[in-house]
Amino acid sequence: MENTADKYRAILGRYLPGAAVEWVYGYLNLHRIHLHIARERRTKLGDYRRPYPGHERHEISVNGDLSKPLFLWVFLHEAAHLETRLTHPHAQPHGHEWQAHYARLLADHIDWFPTDTQPLIDRYIRRIPLNRALCRQIEAALRGQAPGQQPSPTLDQQRPGIRFRLKNKPERLFEALGKRRTRWLCRCLDDGRQYLVNGAAEIIPEC
Repeated sequence: MENTADKYRAILGRYLPGAAVEWVYGYLNLHRIHLHIARERRTKLGDYRRPYPGHERHEISVNGDLSKPLFLWVFLHEAAHLETRLTHPHAQPHGHEWQAHYARLLADHIDWFPTDTQPLIDRYIRRIPLNRALCRQIEAALRGQAPGQQPSPTLDQQRPGIRFRLKNKPERLFEALGKRRTRWLCRCLDDGRQYLVNGAAEIIPEC
């Protein structure tokens, strides 16, 4: 009969490259992390949450619909947020401290990614500050996109003033007013209200 640890490793094996399972399992236990496998989310691939007051466990969530290499890529991204929180509690979310942790984690485990993506990842981790355009290129490759297929544009790729619809909720029309860190302040042209929209959200620009 399988014990609890073996069952948990088996679950991780559904989402991670085989070589990464044991390390991730140990990492989760070492840092007391609750790993949440989330449903598909259009606005983000994963996130990190620090322990709430009175609780000891960190939380990392990663979308469960990702390819195994992309799941690992996102997990390491969020693990870097956790390590930054431990070493530099007041650092910016994607500042130099986070970038250094992420670059180290990727460098330590680059062999777990598909061979054809490793040169791109190597370029990425050698460029501080980390390059967003190169990041999107790597994520498209890890997602298993067909050759020549272009990813949907994201809000971060646009300029203030653009009108757009969210790809996953195209019913409403928005105007981008300006960026605030990782989110954009947008006005809905249908109801006149203002909303904060994640910069990674896939959009349909309006001509």
